[in-house]
This record gives sequence, C-alpha cells and structure tokens, in this order.
Amino acid sequence: MSHSNVPPPSPLPPPAARGALTLPVIRSIGLAQPLSWLVRGAQDMQRGGWLSLAHGVLPAVFGGLLVLLAGDHFWLLAGAFSGFLVIAPVLATSLYAISRAIERGEAVNLQLIVKTWTRWQYSRYAVSGGYWGMVRFGLLLALAGTGWVLTSAALITLMAVEPVNTPLDFLRHVVLAPGHYVFELWLTMGGLLAVPIFASSVIAMPLLLDRRVDVLQAVLTSWQAVLTNPAPLAFWAALIMLLTIFGLATLLLGLVVVLPLLGHASWHAYRDLVDASLLPERLPPEGVA
Repeated sequence: MSHSNVPPPSPLPPPAARGALTLPVIRSIGLAQPLSWLVRGAQDMQRGGWLSLAHGVLPAVFGGLLVLLAGDHFWLLAGAFSGFLVIAPVLATSLYAISRAIERGEAVNLQLIVKTWTRWQYSRYAVSGGYWGMVRFGLLLALAGTGWVLTSAALITLMAVEPVNTPLDFLRHVVLAPGHYVFELWLTMGGLLAVPIFASSVIAMPLLLDRRVDVLQAVLTSWQAVLTNPAPLAFWAALIMLLTIFGLATLLLGLVVVLPLLGHASWHAYRDLVDASLLPERLPPEGVA
C-alpha cells in the first residue's frame, strides 16, 4: 500500500480527530503483575537517585508541618492525609517523566524535572489536549480531595461520641466505639470516592504525559484498563493502600521511599496495561530543547 498521499503529522491533531476519542488497546495482565511494577519501580528509584527521593522527602516534610499546625485537630489530619491520596497521581507527574527518560535512555537530571512542570506538554495554549489538560485534571482531583477533607472532618466532628483530638481518640471514639458506626460510614464514604478516582486516574496521568491525548481520552482509557483487569488492579489498589499506611505509620518517614516507589511503579503499570503505539507521542516540537 502506498503512503505517498499520507500527510505528515501535525503538531496538534485537528479538532475532528481529537473529538473522535480514539482509545488505545488495553492489554490483559496476570493477577501478580503489580508486584513486578514495584520491582521495576524500585530499580527506577535507584537510578533516579536523589531526584526520585526528593519526591518523597518534600511530601513527608509537608505532612510533618501539617501535623504541627493541626495540633489537636486529628479529624483534620485524617481527612487531609486521605485527601492527599486523591491528588497523588498528579504530584507524581515528574516521577513518570523520570521513568520515561530511563526507558528511553535519556538523561535524568534537574532540568528534566523543571521542563516537566514548566513546559510539560509543549502546547501551552492548546485548550483540548495541551498543557491545560493536566491543569484541569489536577484541579478536578484537588477539588475531589478538598471535598473529602471537608466531608471527613464534618462526619467525625458531628458523629463521634466524644471529641476527637488525637490518634488515640480516633481509635477509641471512632474505630472502636460500641454501638456506633461512624468508622464504617467513614470508610464507606471514603471508598465511594476512592473507587471512581482510582479508576479515573490509575493510568491517566502517565498516558497524558506520554501521548497527545486529551483528559477525556485518558480517563476513559483508565476506566477501560480497570474494567479489563479488575482483579489485578484491585490488588494494585490494595498494595498502594498498604504501602501508604506503612509510610504514615512510620511517622511519615516511610513516605520518603514509598511515594517515589509508587510513582515509578505507576509508570510501569501504564506501560504494561496500555498499548499506545498508535497514538502520537508527546514530544517537543522542532527547535524546543
């Protein structure tokens, strides 16, 4: 077949093409595949060195400051830390960029991180599939996280049998309160928020970073991946939760390793789940270094 009449790819697909919502092929994976993502994520974290670890140090320091500022208002901390999980996929964007660079044999340095956040999609003024796609997606996740923080705080404050000011109060008056179901309701409401957020974002951000797609394409692809592989991705969600709980339980010190590990592993989840070879790559245009 002759390709002489096929025009060269344009910097941005035409609006009609963007509106077609072409989705990539989703691969089926085995139940234990998420464990390999952690192994490869650890390898990327080692190769990323201090740049990777910085993505864990900064949130851990921020969490420590939050603990100091919140004082006795443990209800605020419970909502804030669980809300942090909602926006974590956006905060890990530069970790995806590091893994992508390692995969391509490109340099991993501070310049890569700066470019990721300042010229991330190289099409700053494109409304549909450009720079603002990440911004809009991040704002939506931040809005969901803020809503959960407020809902969590209101629920614990209004329904706990006694004031909740410390972790021990939360355990005694929420988790173990006899005849009350505040903790079960809190978990249920958190789960109702977490499931669609996880399904919408599990591979959306790496896909947005890697290919020229818009937010709707990325979210629908993420849902398709979950629906195609419900058991492996439920296992992946459980691993994320367990590792995050470990990071929080170690006085936030464990987050220094856990957060970059999960960020790098999420890149490999995207690469194993999605065959994006037919979608145009998100590369800098000519003349942009």
